Amino acid sequence: MTAPTDTLAPSTNGDGSVADPTAGPATELHPSRGVVHDVWVIARRGLVHMKRQPEALSDATIQPIMFVLLFAYVFGGAIDVPGGGNYREFLMGGIMAQTIVFTAFGVAMSIANDRKNQAVDRFRSLPIAKGAVLGGHAVANLVKSLLPIAIMSVSGLLIGWRIRSSVVDAVAGYFLMVAFAFAMIWVGVLLGSFVATPEGVQGIAFVALFPITFIASTFVPVASMPGPLKVVAQWNPVTTLSDALRELFDNPNTPTQAGDPWSIANPVAYTWLWIIGIIVVCAPLAVRIYSRSIAK
Repeated sequence: MTAPTDTLAPSTNGDGSVADPTAGPATELHPSRGVVHDVWVIARRGLVHMKRQPEALSDATIQPIMFVLLFAYVFGGAIDVPGGGNYREFLMGGIMAQTIVFTAFGVAMSIANDRKNQAVDRFRSLPIAKGAVLGGHAVANLVKSLLPIAIMSVSGLLIGWRIRSSVVDAVAGYFLMVAFAFAMIWVGVLLGSFVATPEGVQGIAFVALFPITFIASTFVPVASMPGPLKVVAQWNPVTTLSDALRELFDNPNTPTQAGDPWSIANPVAYTWLWIIGIIVVCAPLAVRIYSRSIAK
C-alpha cells in the first residue's frame, strides 16, 4: 500500500495558460516618455550627485575666487592696462572667460566616471531616448556653470569691479557667458565620449585647456605678447570672450586700432560665431562617438 501524496496543481496565468515555474517575477519596462523627460531625469541625477559631493564643486567655487585674489592682489600692481583704467576691472572679464572654458573639464569627468563605474551599462538596459544621457549631463553642467558665474560676480564686486554699462548690455554679457559655457560643455561631452577614463580626461583637458586660456587677453593685454603668440591670441575665442565681456560691462579694455583683425574689432560677433560653430560640430559628433564607444 502506497502512502498518499499531495499533488500540487500547476499555477496558471490570468488567461488560463500554465505559468513557467522557473521564470522569475515578471517585470515590465515602461516605454520612454520622450527625450525631454529622459534628459531631465539624467540631469536631475547629476544635480543630486553634486549636492551629495560638494567637494566635487571645488573647480566651480574655490578656483574662481583663488584666481581673482591671486591676480588682483599679487600681479595686479605690475600690469598696466593700455588706455588706462583699473586692472581689477580689466581682470574680471578674463577670469570669467577662463572659468567658463574650464566648464568642459567637469562634464568630461562626469561622463568618464559613469563609464568607469559601469553606470552607462545600466542606462543601456533602460528604455531611454537616444542622446538623453549626454543631454542630461549637458543640462546638469549648464546649471552648475551658473554657480561660478555668480561667485565670480560677487568676488569681483568685493574687489572693486563694477558693471558700468546699461542693463541691456549687462544682461547680454551674462547671456553670452551662459551660451559659451553651453558650447564648452559639448566640448567636454565630446572629450568624455572619446576618453574612457577620468585619468585620461584629466591629462588631456589640462594640456589642452590651460594654454588656450593663457595665450589670450585673460590676464594681460594681447599687445604685450611677442609676434607669433600675439597672432594666436588675437584669433583665440577666449580673447574675444574676455574682450566682449569687458565691452558689454563697459570695463577697461585695450583700445582697438586700425590694423587689428576682425576678431578684435568685433569681439561679441566673433564669440557668437564660435559658440554656434562649437555646438553644431561637437554635439552630433559627441553623440556618434559616445554611441560607438558604449557599443563595443
